[in-house]
Amino acid sequence: MKTNIPDPIDPSPSPHPALGVDYGDSRIGVAATDDFGIMAHPVETVPAHGKDPLLRIAEIAAMRKIQTLVVGLPLRLDGSEGDSAKKVRKFAKTLANTLPTIPMIFVDETYTTADASEKLREAGRKAHRQKHIIDQVAAVEILNRWMAEIS
Repeated sequence: MKTNIPDPIDPSPSPHPALGVDYGDSRIGVAATDDFGIMAHPVETVPAHGKDPLLRIAEIAAMRKIQTLVVGLPLRLDGSEGDSAKKVRKFAKTLANTLPTIPMIFVDETYTTADASEKLREAGRKAHRQKHIIDQVAAVEILNRWMAEIS
């Protein structure tokens, strides 16, 4: 007997939770979304030159069951890429080799650190007390931009 109940739609896999990465020469800010992509929150600042930072990011990704890597790409105001973007792309290539099963997306990170600093000031954090968290908050900004793009 045939019914009029429609077949369930096969939902596409969720891109969440996602891991935001703000790469810098000294520090790498890491943030994550929740499982539903509603909010992003700071996770950790990984030293770029200590123990293998890629290993630490891979540990975080595994622990949080990350489905998407969102890497901030520093573009110039005209949208072109300069030396900073080349450094990020080089790092991202190595990160992609470390986590080959997780899709990677680039998001323009222009002004994310300035936006993060402003939000921390509004929250009462003085500039000299922002250093240990500023990169994480910039990674949150990167994720927020990406989530706004996909919604």
